[in-house]
Amino acid sequence: MKVGLFQGFFGPADTAFIQEAERLGIDSVWTAEAWGYDALTPLAYLAAQTSTIRLGTAIAQIGARTPAMLAMSAMSLQALSGGRFLLGLGVSGPQVMEGWHGTRFEAPVQATRETIEIVRKVASGERLEHDGTVYTLPLPDSQGRALRSFAPPVRVPAYVAAMGPRNLALTGELADGWIGNAFMPEEAGAFLKPLREGAERAKRSLADIDLAIPVAVEFTDDVEEAGRRHAGGYAFTIGAMGSRKRNFYNEAFARQGFGDAVAEVQRLWLAGDRAAAAAAVPMEIGLCTNLLGTEKMIAERLRLHREAGTTTLLVKLDGPAEGRLATLERLVGLVADLS
Repeated sequence: MKVGLFQGFFGPADTAFIQEAERLGIDSVWTAEAWGYDALTPLAYLAAQTSTIRLGTAIAQIGARTPAMLAMSAMSLQALSGGRFLLGLGVSGPQVMEGWHGTRFEAPVQATRETIEIVRKVASGERLEHDGTVYTLPLPDSQGRALRSFAPPVRVPAYVAAMGPRNLALTGELADGWIGNAFMPEEAGAFLKPLREGAERAKRSLADIDLAIPVAVEFTDDVEEAGRRHAGGYAFTIGAMGSRKRNFYNEAFARQGFGDAVAEVQRLWLAGDRAAAAAAVPMEIGLCTNLLGTEKMIAERLRLHREAGTTTLLVKLDGPAEGRLATLERLVGLVADLS
């Protein structure tokens, strides 16, 4: 099991910390985008500041760029990093795509499929022709013509942040890796069953897919306080990361047995009572989606992740750099002890 670092929104002040994480043998570092900084540009900066750590997006929003532009950016980052780039993709949601990017949130699963297909065609040096339901290239009845990238062909590993069964099946079929938000190893089947089904349709297995699971890590003896705090942090995700009718996180938690609880959290959030919404998130959600507690407790949760099939932990850390490095060192030691 590898350890990656989920950095989220990266700034130059984080460079020294990431360089130290690289020294510790951390496998990868991942940046994010929402409606502030983008996920791709910081990795170009990091490519020049590091030498071995892999550089991933978690995630680049599908629909925010044309697939060809996404391929161009990915190929640029592969060239700048010496082949260390990992393209993590996600559909985001209608609020962001339609409100921020002005792009219709339609056919997200098919858009994911066609984006991966087009990126791979461009990166492999094929002439770009695509007859899809979301994208048709060149545009019909236009002056466009099928072009071939003049950049050298390169492989771009594609990861997908999927939570719904159809997108999970697509990930199993096409992707190199899965970014598994809201994952609880105790309920792994809610995600792994559709992933496996998609993989088998493509004559693959789960062993062909890097199962990369984001987790917050905190060593503490006050487990209840940490669990309650991390659970409360999900109130925004449950209450605001989606519309009243559709929230991918809520649907994922419902499939893991928390349907009534997340419905109540969303109701309280939308009613404006955010403190009550945070208090209503079951502490089990905070504990089971993260690595919180004593070394013994975290070692047990690492064992559960290994048994569930997790291959990469994308570690989320808070606090000063010195404390984050100390936590990383302890975690790396516990992961090594599993082997």
